[in-house]
Amino acid sequence: MNYQKIDASLAMALNRVQNPHERSFVIFIHTQPILESTVKIFLMNLGISEITEGERVFTATLSADTISELSDQSWVEYLKLSQILRFVNQG
Repeated sequence: MNYQKIDASLAMALNRVQNPHERSFVIFIHTQPILESTVKIFLMNLGISEITEGERVFTATLSADTISELSDQSWVEYLKLSQILRFVNQG
């Protein structure tokens, strides 16, 4: 696993994982701007259905094992854990 491509919150979550095969992490995948057809196929196999030209950020729900494999790909720039957003009280 290439920890240089993984944000701190994702790295901490990966260290606490119980089942490395379970798809339990919603992440943002930041890629290089030009994606070859083999890369597009790789992303589609992860469950990303629509890949438009020029798009560089994708969202997927992945397992720890898949994140490890993804972090080793040369075309991946950064992996970031999606955070649950909450409304701020306005009162």
